[in-house]
Amino acid sequence: MGSSTAKKILIERFDRVMMRGFAQALPASAAEALELITPDGAALTVPLDQIKAVCFVRDLEGPSIFKERKEFLSRPKSHGLWVEARFTDGSRLEGMIANNLNELNPPGYALTPPEIAGNTQRVWIPQTALAELVVLGVVGTPKRTAVRRGQETRQIKLFGETA
Repeated sequence: MGSSTAKKILIERFDRVMMRGFAQALPASAAEALELITPDGAALTVPLDQIKAVCFVRDLEGPSIFKERKEFLSRPKSHGLWVEARFTDGSRLEGMIANNLNELNPPGYALTPPEIAGNTQRVWIPQTALAELVVLGVVGTPKRTAVRRGQETRQIKLFGETA
């Protein structure tokens, strides 16, 4: 595994055991397991049904998202869907996901957490860990006004302009 593509991750499991290490890729389907290389160099595979969240972090020794702020203090400013992830164990986490259905991967969802200055930069949550994923708001989507063919606009023409 090349070190340039390996990402630092913290895996939060449902049994409250945190695993630290490096991952090269997320699972492509729910049947696959996540491959983890520990800081000691051991290769482990973690089944998705044991994973609560995968936190992509700045520092392996820092806290995971569940030790940081888990909700926005006010309406988020970045573009996307403001969502609340409700886990099967009853815990909750707010975040932003892309407002593009092509970016939603079938085995899980990638969120940007509320605390952008914290240790966790992104969170990936397997679908098996979620009871619900609720959209709280759509942020930054411009209102589109379509001009229909043959319909005149209300703007007046000046100085002999043509459309």
